[in-house]
Amino acid sequence: MQQQQALSILKEYWQHDSFRDPQDKIIQSVLDGHDTFALMPTGGGKSICFQVPAMIKEGLCLVISPLIALMQDQVANLDRRNIKAIALTGSLSVNEISDLLDNCRFGNYKFLYVSPERLQADWIIERLKELPINLVAVDEAHCVSQWGHDFRPAYLKISVLKKHLPHVPFLALTASATIRVQDDIIKQLELHRPIVFKKSFYRENIAYMVFETEDKLHRLQQILTKNIGPSIIYVRNRRSCHDVSQQLNSLGFKATFYHGGLKEKEKTANMQAWLTEKVQVIVATNAFGMGIDKPNVKTVIHIQLPENLENYYQEAGRGGRNGQKAFAVLLVNPSDIKATQNQFIEVLPDKKFLKEVYLKLNAYLQIAYGEGMDETYPFNYNDFCHKYNFNPVKAYNALQFLERQGILTLSKEFTEKINLQFIIPSKEVIRYISLNPADEEPVLTILRNYTGIFEMETAINASLITKKCNITEAGLIELLQKLEQKGVIALRTSGNDSSIVFNEVREDEHTINRISKFLLQQNQIKISQFEKVVQYVNDSSHCKSRFILEYFDEKDTADCGICSYCITKNRQPKSPVETANAIQQLLKQNSYDSRSIESLLNLTQQETIVALRLLLENNKISINTNNQYILK
Repeated sequence: MQQQQALSILKEYWQHDSFRDPQDKIIQSVLDGHDTFALMPTGGGKSICFQVPAMIKEGLCLVISPLIALMQDQVANLDRRNIKAIALTGSLSVNEISDLLDNCRFGNYKFLYVSPERLQADWIIERLKELPINLVAVDEAHCVSQWGHDFRPAYLKISVLKKHLPHVPFLALTASATIRVQDDIIKQLELHRPIVFKKSFYRENIAYMVFETEDKLHRLQQILTKNIGPSIIYVRNRRSCHDVSQQLNSLGFKATFYHGGLKEKEKTANMQAWLTEKVQVIVATNAFGMGIDKPNVKTVIHIQLPENLENYYQEAGRGGRNGQKAFAVLLVNPSDIKATQNQFIEVLPDKKFLKEVYLKLNAYLQIAYGEGMDETYPFNYNDFCHKYNFNPVKAYNALQFLERQGILTLSKEFTEKINLQFIIPSKEVIRYISLNPADEEPVLTILRNYTGIFEMETAINASLITKKCNITEAGLIELLQKLEQKGVIALRTSGNDSSIVFNEVREDEHTINRISKFLLQQNQIKISQFEKVVQYVNDSSHCKSRFILEYFDEKDTADCGICSYCITKNRQPKSPVETANAIQQLLKQNSYDSRSIESLLNLTQQETIVALRLLLENNKISINTNNQYILK
């Protein structure tokens, strides 16, 4: 009877005729009142597993999620289906939260979304006890594990709800977790004899490809020309979003971009252009993708190394959800490993640096020992880093760690406060510099670091500019205001009005000693995870799909037959002499550069290089002024 009811609700509200395996089994487990653990890789439809049973049962489903954007997206989707849902997001006052909780109690709401940080307040726990909660769904449950790739201490407070809601089933959901993390999730959430469902990480229709290339743009051009379906290109930062999108458009592809720094209107417009296939490609940071379920994505391309395989698997898994063959491509060159180490590993704070940031922060905010709890302090991050000569990324990582340990709360991200666009032609900017030589260095520094700043409003990092051209932040702001007055730029500043709330009193050594063991553990996990990424890239003796499956503890695996390793293994290598003869035959028709030869003869880069070297050494070919090979 319940299964029929579940299917009826699925059809009525979600317009699906059947459940994907094992959605129906998870739903039945929840309806039977069992604590349940579900490991469902990306695209498995996790939200249906708590939304459908919550619709069947009387009362309200409490959903705990760490991602504000995902909460807002799910509430909006439920609203469109005429299902009443509320999310406690944003900087709501106590009175506003109280009113929303009253609405949940008396307004026939079916879903309440909260972040784990909300559960830190005892009064909210007390209010939740008054609500008719029928199910607690813990999304991104790997965040509760200290062995996971995204540990958030606030998740540890969730188990408190078990004591207050002893008869309410808990459903823990995650898309990526090793066995160690799975066991830790069950332990930390205090799930009682949970029914465990695990869907294999195997995606038979995804071909995992790793290509080494010196010219990533050229390789992108080849891939996107060959595979004309919708594509996602993941890049590491906002600037790359603009640059790569612009380069692809100049090559004749229709591309747009998406990152966290865009205005909401622009985000929506760019996403819709891609969803409706007005453009083929969306170039994005990892801010893009959560809650996006476009079934016919043909290629997901990473042009920089990911931080860990958990994130890579989730992002790559956005391809091929319609069951058709799709490609997950990772483009690498020899300098990538060092560059990624610099970005992710070298900026991990150790105990000594964490202590220094904590002490300097207290000094900067003038907090006395034993004071500061529940106080809010205005905070200028750029000035703080400049004053104490901190690496901004490393210092931010330290502050973020202090926040995750519950020591303090950062009001918002505060590394980019200045948005500007040059509104006169570049030649006029050169003319301005020649007339104002004192402004030359900072203006040129901005132009060098932010390509596309003539075409669109761009967020600039004041700390980066001040460091590179030895100017104070106040001096930079003064210069930008002058440029605005003279009509050189359009300027928008949001000031440095960030704030920090201290959740504990200042205790110096005691505070740092108490949390430093978690810092060491988290750093070791991040280093180990990155080493696995490097191994995935460099391993030339294993199937790529198999490598990922074994990383997630799936042992009974077989070669996929379609990844870059399997294709290379099954391909008969061509001898240098055979390749050289084929090149000579080709050059009888026309002159070609090495890329064209490689493409036309379907050769590997290495085969092409060796054969061309052989022909040059034997004086069979030469290179013309256009860098093309010709017969002698």
